[in-house]
Amino acid sequence: MTQALIDYGLFLAKTLTILLGIGLLLVGIVRARKTGHLEGDHLEVTSLNDHYRELAHTLRQASTPKKVFRKSLKADRKADKAREQASEARQRLFVIDFQGDIKATASAALRQAITAILQEAKEGDGVLIRLENAGGLVTEHGLAASQLTRLRARGIPLTVAVDKVAASGGYLMAVVADHIIAAPFAILGSIGVVAQLPNFHRVLERHGVDYELHTAGDYKRTLTLFGENTEAGREKLREQLEETHGLFKDFILEYRPNLDLAQVATGEYWHGRQALALGLIDAIQTSDDFLLEAAATKDLYQVSYNAHKKPLERLLSSLTQAAQRLF
Repeated sequence: MTQALIDYGLFLAKTLTILLGIGLLLVGIVRARKTGHLEGDHLEVTSLNDHYRELAHTLRQASTPKKVFRKSLKADRKADKAREQASEARQRLFVIDFQGDIKATASAALRQAITAILQEAKEGDGVLIRLENAGGLVTEHGLAASQLTRLRARGIPLTVAVDKVAASGGYLMAVVADHIIAAPFAILGSIGVVAQLPNFHRVLERHGVDYELHTAGDYKRTLTLFGENTEAGREKLREQLEETHGLFKDFILEYRPNLDLAQVATGEYWHGRQALALGLIDAIQTSDDFLLEAAATKDLYQVSYNAHKKPLERLLSSLTQAAQRLF
């Protein structure tokens, strides 16, 4: 009898836990709908000038006497009114953030943001890409770089700012820019190609497991995880890596013809000041300083394209971001 009561109690606890989880999920969905978090794909545009003015305003209000603050507030209002009544519109700088990963998944949002800018940009407007990308798959990063070439093809001045890292595929993207700036300790370069995978053939053989792989074409599969790799297959893979490296170097030389590729295309990386000396970048400057200077003469707009994600995708994205913050 006692065991039956214990089992019933455990069953009841599990049931209540499941119902509570479902209830919390439903509440989250309802709240998300009310706040617009479940909207479809959309473009977001934020005025960075307003953001900077708000920061300065808050600090001034907290750190200056009230009379002085009121006078400065009146001066700010006059300046805002004069800016609104100006006969000529100021030049604009569109700012896009690109957070890279091995598959360059941000390329889809980059494509949409650039498409919007191309339809709206006028003479004198420019684009700043705040790039953080340690590289990854050749095809994906090649596509991301190709998106940036669309701006160059239309004659829109393009600046890339690297505050942390633009290596390998990340530098492949950065090199498209008319002007590259980087923080003093940012990592740049790593102009090379790598391929690696384990091989379990001997493990399977030791345990009496046969593995069969059938292909049509001599080099349909150069290296395999479970089969026995051949020297011919290894040599073919090395040949393919060298070909890809050659394409990488040709692309870089197209946009930065004065680079000494024999010196920089070795797979090594360099920090900001070293990269400047080698010609990998054009100036040492953080994106914050660049934008603050530009805000004095231009209207700055941060452009981002937010794609609708399924609940599971949002959860995985949140977990990934949390892990990146921890490590």
